[in-house]
Amino acid sequence: MEYLCGGGAKSVALLAGAWNPPTVAHVAMGRAALQWAEEVVLVIPRALPHKAWEGVAFEKRAEWIRKVAASEPGFAAAVTEGGLFLEMAREARQAGAERVLLVCGRDAAERIVGWDYGTGAGMAEQLDEYELLVADRGGCYAAPEELGSRVHRLELGAGWEGISSTLVRTRAARGEDWRSLVPEAIREEVAREFTVR
Repeated sequence: MEYLCGGGAKSVALLAGAWNPPTVAHVAMGRAALQWAEEVVLVIPRALPHKAWEGVAFEKRAEWIRKVAASEPGFAAAVTEGGLFLEMAREARQAGAERVLLVCGRDAAERIVGWDYGTGAGMAEQLDEYELLVADRGGCYAAPEELGSRVHRLELGAGWEGISSTLVRTRAARGEDWRSLVPEAIREEVAREFTVR
């Protein structure tokens, strides 16, 4: 794990994404995760686990999360080599973290828990190395009983569920208002990248 800013906390909540672009909902998730960890780390993997990078360059996205993290108390930003939660958790531990939580929405939690890991570590084994913090997204996540003690609900409050990077890109492409959906620290850069009129 290569820190772009911050780092060094013993208890970290990793909020990973493709960051195309970061949104105010990401920041809200991070702020809520500070109830669980000393530091929230916005993480971007060098290689995505199940798709290729498209659109905005990796370097630009990494710079965006660095600027967002620098503008938020308790936030850090980092690049990981691995894109799977287990790989990121292990990199965070190698960087000195003793407790690692991975932050995601309900939809991502369902994919991760239901994924066929083949001969690799199954979800129960993975959760020996990290915990999940799951935000409501299209409903509340109900973890399987055997995973329950390592999966926690992330309380966000109302108003964040519909905000996504896809919504920002869609509104920008249509020439609609999108600025309130993106953290102020990167609004002008996002405007230039998406050539918003």
